[in-house]
Amino acid sequence: MIDNMVQCNQKGKCAMKILLIEDDTEISEMLKNFLITENFEVVTAYDGESAYEKFFADEYSIVLLDLMIPKISGMEVMKTIRASSTVPIMIISAKDTDSDKTLGLGLGADDYVTKPFSVTEVLARIKANIRRNTQYAASTIVEEEIITKGELVLNVSDYSVLKNGEKIELTAKEFEILKLLMKNPKKVYTKEQMYSLVWNDAYMGDENAVNVHISRLRNKIEDNPREPKYVVTVWGIGYKLGDVK
Repeated sequence: MIDNMVQCNQKGKCAMKILLIEDDTEISEMLKNFLITENFEVVTAYDGESAYEKFFADEYSIVLLDLMIPKISGMEVMKTIRASSTVPIMIISAKDTDSDKTLGLGLGADDYVTKPFSVTEVLARIKANIRRNTQYAASTIVEEEIITKGELVLNVSDYSVLKNGEKIELTAKEFEILKLLMKNPKKVYTKEQMYSLVWNDAYMGDENAVNVHISRLRNKIEDNPREPKYVVTVWGIGYKLGDVK
């Protein structure tokens, strides 16, 4: 799959492919032209219907998605993509409230950038998300390690998680959070520490990203997400692995 997301020309120069879903043609063309100069291939869609058509017709390294697009909303597009793919999704939206960000991240977005934005910031975030996803999906991971805690079995070598023998589908960040806790079962991580280690980026004080990904992870691995036994909150500090054997 990774090979299909990288397009190479006859001279051997390769470009990763981006799906840009943005109904503002001026913003779309500006961002597309900038990303092309940075050696990305960019496919554009201007509404939800064409976004569906183009997404399922090809494979992409990342999806840039505006929430306020016609015909089918950006949120609906994201939910459909996330139901069948773990491709990184980066929301680019004029909606900048905490509730909008929380909703977007909760539905499966990996990152959230508000308008107006700096193209250099968008580029840096695109590269960071692609790099993390590529590391997550790579089949040549040399580390061979299986960690078992309670009913969970985490395989570092193939990025899989089983619970009672059943496979649990996690996104890259959800997996990295769980791996961090399972490899360090006695350590309590603050949100700042967790963000720095999992997102590999400076913590800017926005707790939404950590909170939402913790919530999504709990919904997938816990018997009762409201009474978690794996991802436990240490009030006033952060998170740790629960006391499971």
